[in-house]
Amino acid sequence: MATRTAPFSGFEFLIAWRYLRARRAEGGVSVMTWISLIGIMLGVAALIITLAVRAGFRAEFVDTILGSNAHVTVYSAPQEVVAGTGIFSSLMPDYQDRAERIRKVPGVTRAAPLIRGQAMATFDDRSNVADVYGISAEDLATIPRVANPKTSRGDLARFGEGIAMGSELARELGVTLGDRVRLISPNGAKTAFGTSPRVNAYEVVYIFTAGRWDIDRTRVYMPFAEAQSYFNREAGADEIEVDVTDPERVDDWTPQLIAAGGAGTMLWSWRDASGSFLRALDIEDNVMFVILAVLVLIATMNITSGLIMLVKNKGRDIGILRTMGLTEGSVLRVFFLCGAFTGVIGTAAGVALGVVFALYIDQVMAFVNWLNGGGAWDPSIRGIYALPAKLQPWDVTKAVALSLGLSFVVTIFPARRAARLNPVEALRYE
Repeated sequence: MATRTAPFSGFEFLIAWRYLRARRAEGGVSVMTWISLIGIMLGVAALIITLAVRAGFRAEFVDTILGSNAHVTVYSAPQEVVAGTGIFSSLMPDYQDRAERIRKVPGVTRAAPLIRGQAMATFDDRSNVADVYGISAEDLATIPRVANPKTSRGDLARFGEGIAMGSELARELGVTLGDRVRLISPNGAKTAFGTSPRVNAYEVVYIFTAGRWDIDRTRVYMPFAEAQSYFNREAGADEIEVDVTDPERVDDWTPQLIAAGGAGTMLWSWRDASGSFLRALDIEDNVMFVILAVLVLIATMNITSGLIMLVKNKGRDIGILRTMGLTEGSVLRVFFLCGAFTGVIGTAAGVALGVVFALYIDQVMAFVNWLNGGGAWDPSIRGIYALPAKLQPWDVTKAVALSLGLSFVVTIFPARRAARLNPVEALRYE
């Protein structure tokens, strides 16, 4: 009568390892083992790389939004300027008081009045549309992505003497520090003959790179008082941009900000502006995970085919082991370990490959860019200048759990088949 042994005893590991590395001439399936191992490795690596790139892209995209734009914008609903005239305006004449009340809201880190308008920026024979932001020098210095000395040129202390311009806009206009750029606005001085365009020339004293192509290509900062005069907003401000301590929970501040802003206050948060795009990214992440999970499943199915061949080739050995007293459970565990070894080794190699690829994503993209002759990553389409990767422990854990889980599950069927093999039938024709 067969005696029971402790599950996963040392001899079971030795037999499984011996079968796994046996040559084909000895009845092994080393080629199938290598195919399974490489397939799992590539599947796990692809899953980790994809998750890291998607996480990095989202983090960089959100960081460029929050680092150069307001977390929430406070503006006023249009109100009739003079009763009965039918003339409405959303200008905030009491912007200083509003900004002061908003700054006192717990969790608010910044409240900066703004003037916003559009103008045509021209230099020599080049021109481009510019989004002009009128802001004080003190408030401009608190914008992280704009006031970063590592990615900017010029002296921010001279902002009161000229304008600050995005690097892409400066490049397209051919502008360098010290050049004078003309800004042309269609809403200029009102005369008896109509409204004439307003044309002013300003020295470029600061050139910044915010990290977002659309911002760097269009944005111009102008001193607040000058912007009031240039856009005929002497009576007030267009809006107040507000930053909070936790931008991901910006909606929690809605009641307090509306109360501090007073009657007619309206809000527009960064989630309102970019929420649909971020939701699309989340959906794409889920779809990509499912697709790559299917690829990992296909790779693990090679384990099943390899084990079925191994069971067929090792029928005589199974019969001998059973007659020597090996139980069905021991045989099942031996062949389960054969498949598990492949899954574990393939998963470990895939994690190593995926992590290395994600850590050296810049060098990989530089090589791809060289192969394509440049232009492999177009910031005008993707918004940011580089393909980032952000390794997160949870993403790596998901990939490992998926790979190991599938590897163990697909191993059970051929292992059960080996355990149920009748030793008499296996040895009858030997």
